[in-house]
Amino acid sequence: MLELLLSILDLNLAKELIIILISALPIFELRASIPVAIVNFDFPWYYAFLLAIIGNMLPVPFILLFIESIAKFLSRIPQMKKFFDWLFERANNRSRPIKKYKSLGLILLVAIPLPVTGAWTGSLVAVLLGIGFKQAFFSIFIGVIIAGVIVTCLTLLGWAGAIIAGVALLGLVTYVFISTRNKKQNER
Repeated sequence: MLELLLSILDLNLAKELIIILISALPIFELRASIPVAIVNFDFPWYYAFLLAIIGNMLPVPFILLFIESIAKFLSRIPQMKKFFDWLFERANNRSRPIKKYKSLGLILLVAIPLPVTGAWTGSLVAVLLGIGFKQAFFSIFIGVIIAGVIVTCLTLLGWAGAIIAGVALLGLVTYVFISTRNKKQNER
């Protein structure tokens, strides 16, 4: 996958298009495109942020609307069936918080800028859980904006930004864990 990213950077394309393409790629998404735009291409942070959001949201409607049909069609090929089984199993494993919190869970899944989270995974999970297009799209969009803010801050602030983001993410995870535990205790 890294080779794909490097080959995109070597293309003779407009820098803006490169950022949009990197943002649209699974795994890389805006986690890679914002630092490339700011550090490598010297884009102002707000321009990098905007291009990354646009690129990251490009595949979302297509995934939400067509992934099931595409998966069914391509699953006739044994290798593709294995791939889609793996893909949907991975998305299903990430779906527990979303099952519980619906839109908020989907926003959080997309907002945390770590590998195997983001707009692609959020879209797959939304399809798996049968979340409607409008609700899923809006939740994913909010999550992408939050992830974009986090990555932009990390890029601009360096190690200080990484520490701040780490503390914030730890606080968020702790809050969700405590809230879940309290709800379980109240249900008993």
